[in-house]
This record gives sequence, structure tokens and C-alpha cells, in this order.
Amino acid sequence: MTTNGINGTNGAHANGDGHINTTPKTFVVNSPNVVYTDEEIRSKYTYRTTLCTVEGDNYVAVPKETVYDFKVDRKVPKTGLMLVGWGGNNGTTVTAGILANKHKYSWATKEGTQEANYYGSVIMGSTIKLGIDAKGKDVNVPFHNVLPMVHPNDLVIGGWDISGMPLDKAMDRAKVLQPTMKELVREEMSKMVPLPSIYYPDFIAANQENRADNVLPGSKASMEHVEQIRKDIREFKAANGLDKIIVLWTANTERYADLIDGVNDTADNLLKSIEAGHEEVSPSTIFAVACILESTPFINGSPQNTFVPGAIELAERHGAFIGGDDFKSGQTKMKSALTDFLINAGIKLTSIASYNHLGNNDGYNLSSQKQFRSKEISKSNVVDDMVAANSVLYKEGEHPDHTVVIKYMPAVGDDKRALDEYYAEIFCGGHQTISLFNVCEDSLLASPLIIDLVVITEIMTRIQWKAAEAGAAAEKDFKHFHSVLSVLSYMLKAPLTPPGTPVVNALAKQRAALTNIFRACVGLEPESDMTLEHKLF
Repeated sequence: MTTNGINGTNGAHANGDGHINTTPKTFVVNSPNVVYTDEEIRSKYTYRTTLCTVEGDNYVAVPKETVYDFKVDRKVPKTGLMLVGWGGNNGTTVTAGILANKHKYSWATKEGTQEANYYGSVIMGSTIKLGIDAKGKDVNVPFHNVLPMVHPNDLVIGGWDISGMPLDKAMDRAKVLQPTMKELVREEMSKMVPLPSIYYPDFIAANQENRADNVLPGSKASMEHVEQIRKDIREFKAANGLDKIIVLWTANTERYADLIDGVNDTADNLLKSIEAGHEEVSPSTIFAVACILESTPFINGSPQNTFVPGAIELAERHGAFIGGDDFKSGQTKMKSALTDFLINAGIKLTSIASYNHLGNNDGYNLSSQKQFRSKEISKSNVVDDMVAANSVLYKEGEHPDHTVVIKYMPAVGDDKRALDEYYAEIFCGGHQTISLFNVCEDSLLASPLIIDLVVITEIMTRIQWKAAEAGAAAEKDFKHFHSVLSVLSYMLKAPLTPPGTPVVNALAKQRAALTNIFRACVGLEPESDMTLEHKLF
């Protein structure tokens, strides 16, 4: 069953006070480096970086320029979103939220009338600096209008779940949304029933067994499961007249799969292991393989190692897009930002203690040690690149102590409590302690991230590039970005990167990469923020 999308709004729009906002929402780049046609945006972009080499006791820095051609398909396709774990907290919340936005619903709360919005979404709720006006003031535009992107209101939603409960009842079970909001979307959601999913009991906590009433036959990996998922994708696409589908895992956290030579180390071995029903092939990897073979982008929103080396190689072989891992919503996003700030300020962070308790089904599943270990790994590595970047504060081998604790406390429901203590060395033997208490409405933070991941992934399928240098470096044909979409890292705790490339967790760098890739697609340089126009007289 599906929801049907509607066209997104364009042009002038009313604010909450009824005032019509006439600020332009779109822009055109007037430059010889940019060409617009009805079908494409073509741009020429000079990528500038600095190549460093070591000569004796010195670094030698050499500015380097590479010219690239970018091509963006301007046609926004009719796009479907298929969620694995559609009947869970995140799946029901994002579905209800999109319906409420699509219909422009408002509802009564104890604080007053609440209107549907996309707060928490980078793409739908934030702006980027376009440039400056004639008076030197910043000009900012909605992020969603930088390139022709899918509007979340237009997404056609479906998916799978091990629980066959219709989404209206699953929404009640989740205990996330206001009752007055739920009543507005209840009728539509009552018609939505998840497709049967894969259930391998060894990969999720035993306490999830009672929910597993909507599963495909078989309790271990099989090519039959791969083919059924592929069939589901094709049928959903045909039934709804879709041009494209994005599949996203928002189901239970799985335990880590063991990495075994000859089993999941290469694409061919992984496929053979699926055929043989090997016990170390997880449900999420089965979904990933099915999507790769179906040329359908797949995003993993949970912390397990879905993308074993064989799955990554398979994606590269088929030119299929994958992205992950684990939504970065509350505590970890704060940790990324605060650690980046402290280390960049020259303050030596020496320990981070993170304690969480939550009462939703995610917490219930994480009360099992093997599943908790997956989450612990994804939350523990988020400061590594920031520490490695500062050899003044941290000598080789030094790293802050970092502890993560998660406890299941049913009474708090979806309101995850996160307590963090940051302990640091400051000037001449002094110390600084920062303590944070962060109450995160977990699914209401994660749902906008789902939207961002889907919208960005879709536009990345329409962007191509090639080197434009003269001579040997020139490339004849355009090509897509690498199969592993590291550009999604701003939304993810443990960003997946192409093999052999560095992982970036620093929040500001992640946001800059996303912004500047989109700017390059319309031939614009990164904004330097030097504001020399205000400093030089």
C-alpha cells in the first residue's frame, strides 16, 4: 500500500502571520561557466586544493587546480521511498509527517495550534549563503532550491516490516505523535500495510520475536529472499508509475556480522554465501544486495556493518549507490559539533562520557548486548578524525577516553535522555568540564534525516562529472560519483566512505562538503567567508 505524492509548492508563500513572503526562492547563475538547457545544467568548475610534500624538516605546499565539468539532469523524477522497518517508530513518524505536510494540516496542542513543518531537515529547513548583495549583505537561499530536487510531499511511500500491523495502529504503538495529529492522518495510514520482511532471529534481540508476524519463509540467507525483495521493488515501481525508488533501512539494529575470508570479503564470495545460506549474512545485507542488483540506491540508517566488503565491491561493480551508517540525530550530532569546537579552539579534550536511556523499541532491542555493541561502535568513533588532525594537542597514539552507555527505560518512551561530560585540559594545568543534558525526541529528530538522505541520494543519481583538463588528464565521458555516497555523512554517525579514503566526522567539514558540491554543480566557488569587502578600505 502507498501514499500518493502531490506537487510541492513554488513561488510566494504565506508565513504564519499571513504575510506573503516575496523573497525570491530561486536563482540563476549568470556566468560563462554555466549553461542552462531545458534538460540540463552544465557547469565548469575549478577545484582548488593544496598538495603538501615533505622536504627535510619542512612541508612544501603547492597550490593545485583541476577543472571539472558537471552535468545535472533538471527533470525531477517521480520518486518512491521504500522503508525497511516501515511499521516502526521512524517509519510511521516520517510517513505521518509527510502526509501532514502534504495536506497542510494543523492541529491543537496544549501550547496552541501546531502546523506541519519540516524542521530538522537540512534540505527543507535550512538555507545556504548564495553570495552578497550590492550593499555587502549576505544573500541566503533555501537549501532545497540550490538544485532541482524532489520535494518530500511528492514521495510515494511503501516498505517492509516484520510486523504486519497497519500503519495507523503501528503509529499508536510507537507513542511518538500528538493524538490530535494522529487523527488527521489515521484514515490514510489505516490503508497502509507493510510487505513481509526478512527475519533472521540471530541478528536482532530475542525480545523482538513477538512482533515477527509478517515474515518471508526461511530464517537464514537465501537467494529466494534477494529475488523476492527485487520483485517487491519492481512491483511497487510499476504499481505507482515511478521513475525511481530509494530504499532505506530504518529497522532494528542488528548485531555485527563477522567478516570472514571466503564468505563476505568479495562480491562473488558474498553471492555464493547467500546461495549457501551462510549464517553470517544479515537481513540488511540481503536488502542491500537486492537493491544493488536492482540498480536501486540503498541507505542504511542503523549502526550494524551492513556493507561488508563484498557488498561494497558488488555496488562498485554494478555502479549502484549505497550510503550509511546510522542516523546522526541528537547526542552524537552535539558531540561532533562540540568536539570540533573544542579541538579547533586549542583545548585538549581528554575524556568523553556519554550516557543514554530511552524507552522506545530501539532501546528495547539495544538492551541485548550484541545489538548494543553495534551502536557503541558507531557512537565511539565520531571524534577520531578531529583528534588526528591536531598533532599539537595529541601526540601519536593519544586519544581521549571515550565511554558510551545505553540503557532501556520504558517509562521515558521516545524521549531519549542523553547525558554527556566533556573533560579537557586548558592553559597551564587548568581543566574545563562541560556537562550536557539533552532530551531528544528520538523519532522526531530521525525522521527529517530520512528525508534528507532520500532527497540528497536522489539528486546524486542525476549529477555527473568529468575532468576537463586539456591533454592526458581530460576525460571524454561523464561519469557518476563513486557508488559509496560519502556526501551523506552529515546525517550519519559512522559515515561509509569509498575503500581507502578517509572518514570525516567533523560536522562543519561535512556540511561544507555537501554545500560546496551543490555549488559546484551550478558553477559557484565555495564562499570563503573572509568578508574582505568589509575589511579593506
